[in-house]
Amino acid sequence: MSESLLLIDNPRPLVRRLTLNRADKRNALSNALRTELFAALEAADRDDSVRVSIIRGAGTCFSSGYQLGGGNDQGQPYYTPDGLGQWPRHVVEGAFRIWDLAKPVIAQVHGYCLAGGSELATACDLVYVASDAQIGYPPVRSMSPPDMQFHPWLMGLRNAMEMMLTGDSISGAEAVAKGFANRAFAPEELEEKVLDMAERVAKVPPDVQQFNKRATHRAMEIMGVRAAIRAGTEMQALAFFTQSSIAYREEFSKGVRHALSVRDGKFGDYRESGGGSK
Repeated sequence: MSESLLLIDNPRPLVRRLTLNRADKRNALSNALRTELFAALEAADRDDSVRVSIIRGAGTCFSSGYQLGGGNDQGQPYYTPDGLGQWPRHVVEGAFRIWDLAKPVIAQVHGYCLAGGSELATACDLVYVASDAQIGYPPVRSMSPPDMQFHPWLMGLRNAMEMMLTGDSISGAEAVAKGFANRAFAPEELEEKVLDMAERVAKVPPDVQQFNKRATHRAMEIMGVRAAIRAGTEMQALAFFTQSSIAYREEFSKGVRHALSVRDGKFGDYRESGGGSK
């Protein structure tokens, strides 16, 4: 029997914890894992014994990004002719499934939080990070802008622009200073600190808490966040037709590690990964 892609437990009263369980692939977000994750979050939203959910990653990191290897075509929704815009729409609709939940969702981030992994974190209501976490979106160097462009909304124009124009990562401590995350903790303290905060969030009655969450989101939506992020999927799809993006994607025929080395070698950063960074 294959090991579960998602581990579910209840580490504290009223707290549901979901662990991305692909440590050997640095928790690369396959369609199968994403499907299980969204189903588990929505189940927690309907469960009267749960008031807050935590998402974390098994092993050395939160998530290295979307699955780049083979076998990730199953179950992909939002069919469009030739696949144009299909993937970013899939990503954005998934993010807003988290956004629209009544109960708060916390991202517990350690190690790499890259590309699609960073998009998953931005979709959560609260983000707590290890001080030495590495957060970034390296695909901007060779492929496309983010599928889900939350960065300027969270970090402001200048901070977001620097990340988008370089693909460089920021540490957990920097992520707090720049608005990506709420708080940073020493790596060895992260788990307990997140559980403590989850318990604190859970003290607020859920019938009130849902309006606290939705009122904050409503303010962002009036400013245009939902429309802007959905419009950004068109930029992502168009970028795939640039000569540079087409040429880069051809490198994947030589293997994922090779393609990531081509992308990041001249920058001298990011450890090669066979499972993510998109």
